[in-house]
Amino acid sequence: MAKRPEIKIDPMDEFFGIPTSMEGSAMVKIKDIYPFKDHPFKVLDDEKMDELVESIKANGVLSPVLVRPRTPEQGYEMISGHRRLHASKKAGLEYIPAIIKEMSDDEATIAMVDSNVQREEILPSERAWSFKMKMDAMNRQGARSDLEGGTSGTEFQKLKTNEFTRDKIGSEAGMTGRQVGKYIRLTELIPPLLSMVDNKELPISMAVDISYFNQEVQEWFYEYHRANKGIKPAQIKALKELQNIDNITKYTFTATMNGAVPNKYGGGVNLSERKLNAFFPPRMAAKERERIIIELLTKWKEEQK
Repeated sequence: MAKRPEIKIDPMDEFFGIPTSMEGSAMVKIKDIYPFKDHPFKVLDDEKMDELVESIKANGVLSPVLVRPRTPEQGYEMISGHRRLHASKKAGLEYIPAIIKEMSDDEATIAMVDSNVQREEILPSERAWSFKMKMDAMNRQGARSDLEGGTSGTEFQKLKTNEFTRDKIGSEAGMTGRQVGKYIRLTELIPPLLSMVDNKELPISMAVDISYFNQEVQEWFYEYHRANKGIKPAQIKALKELQNIDNITKYTFTATMNGAVPNKYGGGVNLSERKLNAFFPPRMAAKERERIIIELLTKWKEEQK
């Protein structure tokens, strides 16, 4: 096994709390640094990146990145400094100053999130996934403590642990635990809907409500939003009030969405579960109801010709 080269200790180590016996800072080859797995923060080639590249060309990298060693043969994993690393590559550098710190997976995740989440500009999706990653890491650390203490892992305990963790994350991020929970809920959205949140096409509050529907229904939401240039809270409310939402068909979805808001002729058509039960046996499958409705409408359309 190859021996890791000796690392020169930097005065900044004391500031970062790095034990000088094993860890320190050094000029690290950029090609030996690998990105953090599932890094939730985007590195964009925008105007600010161009400014950072020019600054690095003129002054070098003024603030070291934070990495952790993988193995002597496999280089380092980036914890904090993805933008500086990318800019250094674009500036043509081969080495970058780095703080090297031994960290567990959970410690690395928490450090990665904390070093990025306070940025001035951060997308809702970035905040959502980073909060979820941090909560999962913190809960795993807590779970290990529970196991050592012999505490049983009940569902109630899990909920209380999540609540405590959200509150702690919120206090560190300058928001409430409830707000943290809403952001984490966004990770349940399908990617196209989450992108709409990032692009400010879909409000966070509405996106949170939509996240509780299954992925198929979320895809219908996405298609409906694109076709109708928006979704209204009343439409989501109408869908949530359906009694048999788990077996909803696309026809019923569209009819409910259209019926929940007035159309240009001054009225909407609301085919609620209660109204349909007046014409169909209560236990008739939704798909069978849909088939009969379409047949009757088709027959009516033919008679109007």
